[in-house]
Amino acid sequence: MRSFTGRWTPYLYIAPIVIIAGGLLYYSIGFAVYASMTDWNGLTKMDFIGLDNYVRMFQDRTFYIALRNTVIFMVFTVLLQAILGLLVAVIAKERLPGSNIFKAIFFLPIAMAPAIIATVFKYMFEANYGSLNETLRALGLLGANDNIQWLGADLGIWSIVVIGIFSWMGFSMMVYFAGLMSIPDELYEAAELDGAGWWRRLFSITIPSLRGTTSVLITLGIVGSLKTFDIVWLTTMGGPGVSTNLLSTFLYQERQGREAGYSSAIGIVILVTAFVLALVQMRLSNREK
Repeated sequence: MRSFTGRWTPYLYIAPIVIIAGGLLYYSIGFAVYASMTDWNGLTKMDFIGLDNYVRMFQDRTFYIALRNTVIFMVFTVLLQAILGLLVAVIAKERLPGSNIFKAIFFLPIAMAPAIIATVFKYMFEANYGSLNETLRALGLLGANDNIQWLGADLGIWSIVVIGIFSWMGFSMMVYFAGLMSIPDELYEAAELDGAGWWRRLFSITIPSLRGTTSVLITLGIVGSLKTFDIVWLTTMGGPGVSTNLLSTFLYQERQGREAGYSSAIGIVILVTAFVLALVQMRLSNREK
């Protein structure tokens, strides 16, 4: 009896928070699923309409623009922040003079609020008097009366990708750096004795040893990119027009327009997409192992 009680004691301690958190989480998901099948403005009575909101969504041109932008943002942000984070972590591991300052500089964006980062980049990318265009004019690469619309319809989503990479590359670097510390130095020493150069050691030892870390970062990046809202809203608000909308900003705009049922359907699509992509990534990771 005592052994049984001792075995279940840890679960009894965490049971209250699991019940409360789980209840709130799954109740919210269940409510959103039901709301997505109603005609509801968020205030008055819900009118059940079945799958009409989903049919409407898949006929909505703005949804496809937001979906395309979300895919672009997710793919380029996740891949580039992981690649750059790995390279910076490998260089920082070399224990060069000032490497601690070097790591702190790259990690600094993680300690900054997204609102600050978005505001700084908004003024940097401003077409008329932004620091980026002013620098190009000073270098003679841009005419005095010319400007580049960095946050315009054509380049806006790519500028947001740059902001996303800047925001999260430091996190990838620190996670990779922690993973590098767990790789035995003897492996590098043996490879160096066999004549392996820096790039050969990177691809033959470092990257394979960090496969698990990469899988975690990709999964977190996928989920994080689908939730990204602040940097888009504070720089372009999804504009000009709907050209830089992500699914998250599209949802918010619909909710602002008292389309609570429709916005709930968009939220369910985001949730299912995040779940499926994370599941696929974990399956691929397990298959590689």
